[in-house]
Amino acid sequence: MSENSQKKFYALNLFDVVDVEKYLAYFSRLPEAAPQYGGRVVTFGRFRNNVTGDLAPRQVLIVVEWDSEEAFNSFRDNPELADLHPLREDATASYIWQTFDGVELSDPTNASLDDLLAVLKP
Repeated sequence: MSENSQKKFYALNLFDVVDVEKYLAYFSRLPEAAPQYGGRVVTFGRFRNNVTGDLAPRQVLIVVEWDSEEAFNSFRDNPELADLHPLREDATASYIWQTFDGVELSDPTNASLDDLLAVLKP
């Protein structure tokens, strides 16, 4: 990793909404809850078009940046949030929740070829 780049941990969420009210109840708490555990909602959006690939489309995309895998796990596993996660689970279907190591690129000049190679290595 280059001297200026900062390694991050990301959670990719893809899903269909089946109960808008429950999901709104979850999402209204997320911007306050996630930062307490080192998370930040980077983006969210609605599905537009399947350009390529064999994954069945989902309606919604959310990407959350975490300070570390430990921060993500503390958010996911903390008993103090036991009432929060069921709102998400009950409000969605076809949920995909995957995590990724990555490099923060708000300033792309901070990333290097070494950063890319680190991601591509098995």
